[in-house]
Amino acid sequence: MSAPTPLDPVRRNPIGTHVLVGKGLVDGAVANADLVGCETFQVFVGNPRGWALTEGKPAEDTRFRDLMAERSTRVFIHAPYLVNLGSPTPTTYERSVASVAHNLKRAAEIGAEGVVVHTGSFVDPSEGDSTARYDAAMAQVREALLPMLDAVAADDAPWLLLEPTAGQGRSLCAGVEDLAPYLDALDHHPKAGICLDTCHVFAAGAPLDELGGTTTTVDRVVEIGGPSRLRLIHANDSMDVRGAFKDRHQRIGEGHIGEGAFTELFAHPATEGVPFILETPDSRTADNRDIPLLKRLRAQAAP
Repeated sequence: MSAPTPLDPVRRNPIGTHVLVGKGLVDGAVANADLVGCETFQVFVGNPRGWALTEGKPAEDTRFRDLMAERSTRVFIHAPYLVNLGSPTPTTYERSVASVAHNLKRAAEIGAEGVVVHTGSFVDPSEGDSTARYDAAMAQVREALLPMLDAVAADDAPWLLLEPTAGQGRSLCAGVEDLAPYLDALDHHPKAGICLDTCHVFAAGAPLDELGGTTTTVDRVVEIGGPSRLRLIHANDSMDVRGAFKDRHQRIGEGHIGEGAFTELFAHPATEGVPFILETPDSRTADNRDIPLLKRLRAQAAP
C-alpha cells in the first residue's frame, strides 16, 4: 500500500491575519484580506470593545458566505475583548453570555468556522478565598457554555474556540496545563476547540524559544485535549521574555520566540489542517512582512 499523499501546504495550513471589516464583509473584509495576501482570515462582527450586539444584513451575509464557499476560504470570528465568563460582576457575566451566543449565531449566518473566545478571569480578589473565587468562576463557565455547545453540536455548526490567555490577572486558563481543568468543566464537549496563541502560551511559560520546545508544547495540547481539538493557531511573536505574563505581540522573528517555533508548528502532525492567523503589528498592511515570512517557513517545513 502506498503512503498517503501529503496535503498541499496551502490546504494543510492556510495563512492569514485579522482584517478590518470597514465597508462590510465583502467590500471591506474580503477586499482587505485580498490586499494582504490572506488564504484565511479572522474578523470582528461588531465593536470589539463594546457590548452592542450588531445584527448582520441577510443579503450581505449570503453574498459573503457564498463567496467564501466558492473560494474554499476558511473564516473565523473573534469575540469582543470584554467577554469574561468568569467575572464575579453579574452584569459583565450576563453580557458576556449574550455576546458569545450572538457571535456563534453570526458565525452560522456568515459561514465562519468558529468563534474565538478568551478563557477569562475570576478577577483579582481583594478579599476572600481565591480558590473559592476560581471554583465559582469555573462553575459560571460551565453554566454558560455547555448549553451553547449543545446548540452547535451539528457537524457543520461553528466551533467554540477557547483561547488561553497570557496569565495576566487571575486567569482561568493561562497556558497549556490550564486547558485540562477548563475542558473538564465543559465535559470535553466535542465542539469545544482550542485556539493556541503562541504569544499567550509563551508568556505563560511554554518553552517555544527552545529547540523542540514548540513540538513538546503541541504534544501536550494533544495529550490534554485529544486529537483534532486544536483548530486554530494565532501566530504571534512576543515582545517580552518567556513567563513574563504579558500579552504584547511582536512581528514573527523579531521577538523572544523566534522563527524556529513556527517552523516546528508547521511540521507538527497535529497542525495538519489548522489555519494560522496573524495578530502582529502591521500584518494588515499591504507591505506586511509576516504573511510572506510564514509562507516561506511553511514551505521549508513541507515534507
